[in-house]
Amino acid sequence: MAKPSSKSGKKAFALRLDPAVHSAIERLAAGELRSANAQIEMLLREALEKRGIDVQLSPKPKRGRPPQKRESKT
Repeated sequence: MAKPSSKSGKKAFALRLDPAVHSAIERLAAGELRSANAQIEMLLREALEKRGIDVQLSPKPKRGRPPQKRESKT
């Protein structure tokens, strides 16, 4: 079962593709300055939208260091 990645919050899973399809996705991704993974996600979102399925974007993870806890003086 797929688990969300601890850093990105995205689900990871194995995807088997025909080598010709993967090659076409890599060429398209390179032309649009995206990774193959980001290109596949974009294509899936476009296909879902075309079918009338609205997919909300997940909130982006916070970047940077978490705030430090300050010790209280008692």
